[in-house]
Amino acid sequence: MPVTKLKLIMVKAAIIGATGLVGSNLLGLLISNNEYSSISIITRSLPKGLHQKVEHIPLNEGEYSFPADIDMAYCCLGTTIKKAGSKEAFLKIDLDMVVDFAQKAKNAGAKRFAVVSSIGANAKSKNFYLNTKGKVEEQLKAIGFERLVIVQPSLLLGKRNEKRFGEDMGKAIYSVFKFLFIGRLKKYKGIEAADVAKAMIVLAEHGSGIITVESNLLQNFSKEYKKL
Repeated sequence: MPVTKLKLIMVKAAIIGATGLVGSNLLGLLISNNEYSSISIITRSLPKGLHQKVEHIPLNEGEYSFPADIDMAYCCLGTTIKKAGSKEAFLKIDLDMVVDFAQKAKNAGAKRFAVVSSIGANAKSKNFYLNTKGKVEEQLKAIGFERLVIVQPSLLLGKRNEKRFGEDMGKAIYSVFKFLFIGRLKKYKGIEAADVAKAMIVLAEHGSGIITVESNLLQNFSKEYKKL
């Protein structure tokens, strides 16, 4: 669907999760976008070869100093229970840190916020992962952004800097049976992380209010990015 672009001049953005699969693609896109004058990334370690308009903010045990005067914020945080070590540790990252980042962004002046959730996210779900993502979405909606973008990708495709056995197995199985993802199953079709990042930018820069977009529809907004 066509979108009408807002007038953006010298935008200041903040990203948390910029070293992940979606986040790294998002960062690359914002760096090449001349409308973004500065990008603050919040990570544990200092990435190599930072672009001149990228500011690194150290993340230490969940604590960090948030930049002032931010226009837009992007949250690409996401881990697994296995990597986190426990359900409690998972909640601290995928729930508490996400909501804390959003509140800090709002306090710093950000009117627009985009977050990576998951297909099937539902606060009433019995599935722990989907239940957590659903709770995140509900809490973000209560913060009061002028524009809140919730993207719900299915299986993320692309090369990670880390190994995730379960995800790698899922990709291998998907590559064999992807022809089955049609009709009602279309929204569960795998999506390239780069397309998710493009859709996040398009959706965050346009319109107002809260919008939740499932995986298959993200492809449409990703195509709009190329036209802008």
